[in-house]
Amino acid sequence: MPESDLQLLARAARAAGDLATGYWRRSPRSWEKAEGAGPVTEADIAVNELLKAELMAARPDYGWLSEESEDDPARLACRRVFVVDPIDGTRAFIAGERNWAHSLAVAEDGRVTAAVIHLPMLGKLYAATPGGGAYLNDMRIRCAARTGLAGAQVLCARSNLDPGHWPGGVPALERHFRPSLAYRLALVAEGRFDATITFRDTWEWDVAAGALIAAEAGAIVTDRHFEPPRFNNPRPALRGMLVASCKVHEGLRRHILPAP
Repeated sequence: MPESDLQLLARAARAAGDLATGYWRRSPRSWEKAEGAGPVTEADIAVNELLKAELMAARPDYGWLSEESEDDPARLACRRVFVVDPIDGTRAFIAGERNWAHSLAVAEDGRVTAAVIHLPMLGKLYAATPGGGAYLNDMRIRCAARTGLAGAQVLCARSNLDPGHWPGGVPALERHFRPSLAYRLALVAEGRFDATITFRDTWEWDVAAGALIAAEAGAIVTDRHFEPPRFNNPRPALRGMLVASCKVHEGLRRHILPAP
């Protein structure tokens, strides 16, 4: 039987983990990207090359969109596209922390159809397909069932709680943080946190896999304007992300929208 897209992504993610761990805590060369786009390491580049070689060899008719590849407009003519972040949480990787991730997705006609997030140092592999549910290491996961917003545990950078983002008033949230945005979405899917928020524009490779995994776990997934995300855009960025269980998402929306 031919290998499914999900099986392909999982196999490639594990290979990426094996490669990346050979650089971890071994002082990999690193440098800053142009225009303040953040750090990159030789591990990011090596993982990107491995993933592109393996995935495109298996699906040569798919497009390619990766944080560490020069964007090729030819992807826009492809019905199916790989959306990849070779190492999400590069600062954490450089610091020798464990919570960095490989984020791999396939988008078809703008919608994610297969998704994998792999955290090799934590032994976690999250996966999902549309209608197939979300899984962590082959165990079904569901988002939290919190029924009210007060005290909700939310993953976000401190800047997202600036009052300027909240015309309805900043709600009483319990803020937490993880450096990998992909992992933040996966943690909401797992039910360990109630929501994750980012108001600034968000690169597709950071959230494509996590968006499907969270949705299949029962979370509501929108951009900051409460529209469902679409992927493989000419500029590969979304207008922020708001991911939460149904009641928490409703509560956040009331506070984000201007008062009537």
